[in-house]
Amino acid sequence: MRMLIVALMTVVLSLSGLTTSSATAIPDYAKWGIIAVKETQTKYNVDILDYKHIGRTSLTADQSREQFKLWVRNKDGKQFAVYVNVDFNPSTQQLKKVQFTESDRR
Repeated sequence: MRMLIVALMTVVLSLSGLTTSSATAIPDYAKWGIIAVKETQTKYNVDILDYKHIGRTSLTADQSREQFKLWVRNKDGKQFAVYVNVDFNPSTQQLKKVQFTESDRR
């Protein structure tokens, strides 16, 4: 959710001409973060409360992994963390797979 708000703010500010070049820089992981958020919402039917990019790992020459931690709330009000691994080909930017792990720890 935070990423979506940041993306919308960036677009609005860039259209208004009020940003600097550093404010419009989009991180490399942004594309994969959007996928992590959407896939988590679809799989768990939850609201995203918080979003954290953990980092990127190079698995092989043809596969990298972006890791995210999402703090979510289901429709019953239960809050929990979902760790999301997004595997992709760094050369072609092709999505390989998305994996989820739940945790009740913050």
